[in-house]
Amino acid sequence: NQAGLLPLDLFPCKSYAPPMYTLPEKLLAGYRDFLANRFNAERELYSRLARQKQTPQTMVIACCDSRSAPETIFNAGHGELFVLRNVANLVPPFEPDGGQHGTSAAIEYAVTVLHVQNILVMGHGNCGGIHAALNPDTSTPAMPRDFVARWMNLLEPVTRQFPDNGLMTAGERQTILERISIRNSISNLRTFPCVRELERNGKLAVHGAWFDISSGELWVMDSDSGEFERIETSPAPEPAAP
Repeated sequence: NQAGLLPLDLFPCKSYAPPMYTLPEKLLAGYRDFLANRFNAERELYSRLARQKQTPQTMVIACCDSRSAPETIFNAGHGELFVLRNVANLVPPFEPDGGQHGTSAAIEYAVTVLHVQNILVMGHGNCGGIHAALNPDTSTPAMPRDFVARWMNLLEPVTRQFPDNGLMTAGERQTILERISIRNSISNLRTFPCVRELERNGKLAVHGAWFDISSGELWVMDSDSGEFERIETSPAPEPAAP
């Protein structure tokens, strides 16, 4: 119509009125604390970031898991990381089939618009999506079928080659597949022409890493061998004597 609104008869539930909600008090309290402290202390930085285009040098493809936030793990400042999070940090192969591909869209944007110089695929320990891929018939709670299970089918070619030979514990199989999945995502990432071409020309580097939630250890994938090596860190300083 002239007002640019959709006609009401497009909506089957004309009389439906959504219930009224407010944000959880914990979120509201957190926002107020952020505004009074961090934002107030960095007001000029936020103002500058708002005026400028974002220029992150690194894209991180990480899991949705609430325990493994890339910005926290890498102690990143505002605007330093372009973060894409999905279930089990998976990258699908390049499939320009006319569908709506959120992960692929974010990769394309990061590479062709933001011109990131690094892409890091980062998995983590105790990943629920990986557990479901390993145990499709016994996952608890049952894996939702509409989207999550189909998304995890991206790992089916890998899990078919990963039988349980009875010699590995469940935890060992879990960790191994978490790391193999990172290699698989990197392989799929390189099916994107924009990624493949820039990497070939030395303008883009692709990395893999695995984060152990329980210990805080970061294991980085060697780009040549594919092996994961733990990042050595200096021991924490001893507290000063009273």
